Amino acid sequence: MKFLKKTTRKNKQGKSQIPFRLNFLFFVVFLLFAALIAQLAYLQIINGTKFESEVSSTDTQTETKNVQRGMIYDSTGKVLVSNNASRAITYTKPLSVTSLQMYNIANDLVKYTSIDTGTLTASNKADYYLVVPQHLKDVEKQIAGYKKMGDSALYSAAVAYVKKNKLTKNMTLKEEEAAVVFSKMSGAYSLSTVYIKYSGVTDTEMSRVGENLASMPGIKVGTSWSRNYPNGESVKTVIGTVTSEKQGLPSDQINSLLAQGYSRDDSVGSSYIESQYENVLKGTKSVTTLETQNNKITREIKTYGGKKGDNVVLTINAEFQQKVQDIMKSAVESVGSSNPDLPGAYAVVMNPNTGGIYALAGVSRNLETGKVSENALGAINQSFVMGSVVKGATVMGGLMSGAISTENNTLVDEPIKLQGTATKSSWFNSSGSNNMSLTASNALMVSSNSYMMQLAMKEGGFNYSSGSALSMSTSIFSKLRGFFNQFGLGVKTGIDIPGESTGYEGPSTQANIGKALDLSFGNYDSYTTIQLAQYISTIANGGYRLQPHVLQSIHGTNKDGTLGQTKAEFSPNVLNVVSANQSQWDVVKTGLWRVVHGSSTYRTGGTMSSVKPAVAAKTGTAQTYHGETPTETLSAVSYAPTKNPQVVVALVFPGMADSTTSHVNTQAVSSIYSAFWKYVQSSDGLD
Repeated sequence: MKFLKKTTRKNKQGKSQIPFRLNFLFFVVFLLFAALIAQLAYLQIINGTKFESEVSSTDTQTETKNVQRGMIYDSTGKVLVSNNASRAITYTKPLSVTSLQMYNIANDLVKYTSIDTGTLTASNKADYYLVVPQHLKDVEKQIAGYKKMGDSALYSAAVAYVKKNKLTKNMTLKEEEAAVVFSKMSGAYSLSTVYIKYSGVTDTEMSRVGENLASMPGIKVGTSWSRNYPNGESVKTVIGTVTSEKQGLPSDQINSLLAQGYSRDDSVGSSYIESQYENVLKGTKSVTTLETQNNKITREIKTYGGKKGDNVVLTINAEFQQKVQDIMKSAVESVGSSNPDLPGAYAVVMNPNTGGIYALAGVSRNLETGKVSENALGAINQSFVMGSVVKGATVMGGLMSGAISTENNTLVDEPIKLQGTATKSSWFNSSGSNNMSLTASNALMVSSNSYMMQLAMKEGGFNYSSGSALSMSTSIFSKLRGFFNQFGLGVKTGIDIPGESTGYEGPSTQANIGKALDLSFGNYDSYTTIQLAQYISTIANGGYRLQPHVLQSIHGTNKDGTLGQTKAEFSPNVLNVVSANQSQWDVVKTGLWRVVHGSSTYRTGGTMSSVKPAVAAKTGTAQTYHGETPTETLSAVSYAPTKNPQVVVALVFPGMADSTTSHVNTQAVSSIYSAFWKYVQSSDGLD
């Protein structure tokens, strides 16, 4: 076996080179480790606190921006409310910004655009003046004991001093404009966006502001949206309004809306349909994620582009709505001069099988000037003593309570004479010379007050005899009202518009026991027109009290901006069922038919007998007062066709002259039906 011989390279002197190379390598490694240790020392010891602070101060915030509001359509697809886009100048407040920096930005901005100073206050001027450090120092020195005052108290005193001594009286127009801008900027929350100018931004202003954005941190060019009414603004009396950026959030809702993510100058539905369906119409704001470090924005990422609000389709037919509005306005104007206490008139047209509102109309009349103005929502928030229109509910209450039956319901109409009270009678039999036997149906036909009072006394357990003292328990009030409530009289209907009134209930004490008789024929409690519509719908459809509604459906938006796919539809909502049998309904419905088409000369709705398809109805005349002046309320409820009701009409003309001979209520009903069959639904094939 051979072994290899180990050899070592030597230099010329015969010495080995390996130790030298190893020593050099160790030296280099030593230097690298030394540098590494030095760097670690620099990072951890010298600047450790700084870097730790930077890491801990890194954060992610979100910024939101408004989107276009959903549109509102009528039942035929006609646009009632759309949006106008306007150029806008906005300010997004940075995480960290001083008042002086905002002051300088405001002064720069007004060089390139004009600002409306109509909202500028003395306090705004003082804030703008005092943001200059030297101004603040000079003013503070003029305040007695300023060195001992807290910051808040001292600043309040400084503002008061500026106002009192009129230190801002010589402000230029541009300084006033800058003061408005500064006020909006300083009132914003960090990362919130406010409108500096939301309309009327010219091409020149847009260009000049855009060119100088880099020198004005937070200022941006954007878009604002305002409501537009392509078919006229009269629809606002039903649809309601939206606050402008100038108005901001409603003061009575500001805290709850801020908690929901609104900004102070956001537009929001402030009344009626715009308010009721705010969550549908408002859409979803766009979201931008902001990465910040040391309170400075280092990166902006648009994480959500926002979503336009959904669109609302109403049950209201816009053309028919306007026709009904015109009918009511014309009627009030035609009788106003001879009825000085007439405060207006209201009407509701509704589908008795779904609760959908076809038209909600009304006008108010100024009693001093006679001027008539639109007030459609008076139909849901104004209540009146309605008179005999309620007698259908009274008769049904008598049938359901057992006071009368379908086979035995004949009573003699005679003046009701009770001890200690004035005689109460029917309109056609005040002296007792026209006493007549009446069935329940015929009592409705001739509108017998006597019949209804006798029903009430029977239900109250009182056996009437002429001249006797009325002795009934006050429970009769709740009994009568209980039946009325089942039809929607005296309770909220649940209509999907805010602000509905319940009406008014008169006192129900033993001292007022005689008023129970007045209640039975509609001359005591007060009701709204929408309650009348729900009441007559319940009769028309056979006992189902349906929630009235103006919402038909909710839709998205197509790419071309047109009405999109259906997202939700309103389904008929039954609030309660009047548990009467068919024969009982026949008694009431026969009576309403005879009101218009009966053979008696005392029928009260004969002026509607020519209306086609034929209607069933009940008219009402209530004795009321305007101050001490006797007045009357004329009302009417009706449905058509009588065999298969498709529509109901309810209306009221309060404050008419006492003992009026006007038929304005039934004439208006006839005109409304004529318009309905023309503009909403064909009457072909209907009896």
